[in-house]
Amino acid sequence: MIEGVAWCRASQNAASAAAGLFALLDGALLLIGLWTPIAGPLAAALSAWNVLVQHQDPHPGILLGAMGAGLAFIGPGALSIDARLFGWKRIDLAK
Repeated sequence: MIEGVAWCRASQNAASAAAGLFALLDGALLLIGLWTPIAGPLAAALSAWNVLVQHQDPHPGILLGAMGAGLAFIGPGALSIDARLFGWKRIDLAK
């Protein structure tokens, strides 16, 4: 979310400003736990875009991309809006 604000402030073209707005919206969705299966891969894609196109230090982008992919695979937490709307997803290993 903080990266989205920084991208919007430092944007020099429309694509960078749009990516900043997407990052800001994506961070807000992940923060409240809404649409986590969609917001997680979007965070990974935005981080990959930042690393490949912006040519900045790749370490924060790789970390954020891995966290977004992990959230997409694991799902929302117990106190998220997704958990309240759709219920917990339980993995039964006994099968």
